[in-house]
Amino acid sequence: VQLQASGGGLVQAGGSLRLSCAASGRTFSSYAIGWFRQAPGKEREFVGTISWSGGNTYYVDSVKGRFTISRDNAKNTVYLQMNSLKPEDTAVYYCAAGSFGFGTPYEHDYDYWGQGTLVTVSS
Repeated sequence: VQLQASGGGLVQAGGSLRLSCAASGRTFSSYAIGWFRQAPGKEREFVGTISWSGGNTYYVDSVKGRFTISRDNAKNTVYLQMNSLKPEDTAVYYCAAGSFGFGTPYEHDYDYWGQGTLVTVSS
């Protein structure tokens, strides 16, 4: 599976962005997809994940109620809708695919990674 994250950019605090993670490969629908982010000078951290079917999602507390992950398996794409953005959401966002089907917050559970897309939130 190859992943391509896109949709990053510059947005003012309180604004919204939607990131996309496009995947190649016929088995995409069997993978859980996780979103992670790495802020400047910090370690990469878990943001949220969606199960292979889209029926289960899980988010880190800091984005609950603001971020929503969804997927369209017919389009081999997963989305990260980010609302009410804060300056502390500034980071490079990565999507990753895990063959276990259900998402986890642990990087080592994911088999494939995209290249990342930069989100900058200005105050």
